[in-house]
Amino acid sequence: MDFASIGGIALAIVGIMAGMMIEGGSISQITQPTAAMIVIGGTVGAVMLQFPMKIFLTALKQATSIFFSHGSDGEAVVMQIVKFANKARKSGIVSLDQDLSGVEDPFLKQALMLAIDGTEPSEVRKIMQMEIDNKTEMEEKIPQVFEAAGGYSPTVGIIGAVIGLIQVMQHLNNIDEVGRGIAVAFVATIYGVALANLVFLPAAGKLKIRQREEQMIKEMMLEGVISILEGMNPRMIETKLRTFLFDSKPEKPAEVIAA
Repeated sequence: MDFASIGGIALAIVGIMAGMMIEGGSISQITQPTAAMIVIGGTVGAVMLQFPMKIFLTALKQATSIFFSHGSDGEAVVMQIVKFANKARKSGIVSLDQDLSGVEDPFLKQALMLAIDGTEPSEVRKIMQMEIDNKTEMEEKIPQVFEAAGGYSPTVGIIGAVIGLIQVMQHLNNIDEVGRGIAVAFVATIYGVALANLVFLPAAGKLKIRQREEQMIKEMMLEGVISILEGMNPRMIETKLRTFLFDSKPEKPAEVIAA
């Protein structure tokens, strides 16, 4: 669970609500189902028009990862690759075939399979780099869905406000009704701006960070497998791979089997 994401949006909502109530307002003043329907429906419709259904549905699935995913454990990946390097140095890279069943990451597993099959390091790099590039190109579209929603929702909120004002104009003979109607009309604008700046745009930013982290992990995996193929010392491999980790801490070097 990503407590930063959950805590961040909770803090934003509580801060806004508390500030409004301190000034004498109430939550019921900004609780308008009609305004929510206009803003959410209009925004979702515009996003669906812009993106293919496959990308739109993928973005919806990825939305949960904003709150419940920490991504890959880079430290665990480093230690796993160093373990493979030690074994390959002692028994040959073909011996890693016995460990493939325990490799959960499909990217690392595919790279190891190519290495075990005797593929040249340059070819392994070329094939796996193509996979990284293709997946990155696809994944870059996911944050764009949320960025688009963040761009559309304030405008749809204004549309909702204008619709509300049109309704108000029909009751100009009743001043009390006009005042209430104007207040209700601008709730749609609040919804649109709030969704854009508290949900959609921050979500897009978080997804971009996550995607970059995952890309770095895959590049680290690739460098690790190439280094094993080239016969690099396991301790050197560990040092090399740790340069990919943002929060890398000095660890006791893994036991290196003498050549």
